[in-house]
Amino acid sequence: MEAMRHSSTFLRPPADAAASSFYALVVLNQRLPRFAPVLWSHARLRVFADGGANRVYDGMPELFPEVDPMEIRHRYKPDIIRGDMDSIRPEVKEFYINLGVPIDDLSNDQDTTDLHKCVAHICESMDELDKSNLCILVAGALGGRFDHEAGNINVLYKFSNIRIVLLSNDCLIQLLPKTHCHEIHIQSLAEGPHCGLVPIGAPSTSTTTTGLQWDLTDTGMSFGSLISTSNIVLAEKITVKSDTDLLWTISIKKGI
Repeated sequence: MEAMRHSSTFLRPPADAAASSFYALVVLNQRLPRFAPVLWSHARLRVFADGGANRVYDGMPELFPEVDPMEIRHRYKPDIIRGDMDSIRPEVKEFYINLGVPIDDLSNDQDTTDLHKCVAHICESMDELDKSNLCILVAGALGGRFDHEAGNINVLYKFSNIRIVLLSNDCLIQLLPKTHCHEIHIQSLAEGPHCGLVPIGAPSTSTTTTGLQWDLTDTGMSFGSLISTSNIVLAEKITVKSDTDLLWTISIKKGI
């Protein structure tokens, strides 16, 4: 089985060397993580999901208190704003329109979430070569209403062939598809040690890991039985192999 490699290098400022991944950033309508400018600096495509525009307009200047707010708002301008447009404030919408930002109003589609709409746009905007290295970072994906969080997790399963990372101030979540075994290279200065593996889509009859304080060895997991929460990373490389898709989550350190 082919190994899929994962590394949260996007939590650290970009190095001079060319990145191996093509990062896109989606900003949702929740509080910006404190490291949002770092995510922005990695991204080559930036999309605000409806009310995510409010969050950047209001929240990004708070991360640069020594700089004029309007300078920050002009600096952090998206490539597009997309969604059903029921949350973006009129004055925020007008501000970005005046900057020439396209507004894609999909209010006629109430069967998909704003995140789904934004991920679909990113995928449609890329050729197959770039898509093979695509990693979509989603800021403001966790916290707030649980049904919103569940909808965001559902997008991971809907686009299981695309690397998507849900992010908050406290943790990240990504899908580990059962089609691969997985090597997770821990960025110890930015993440950990608390982690978990959760079989949300379906029970696992066999999951094996290495590098955790409480490793799994051909272990079954399901809701109502064992799931691997509050685990601890011990090694720089974690390996995971399972017969079902798993959610990987790891804490993000306060100092970044």
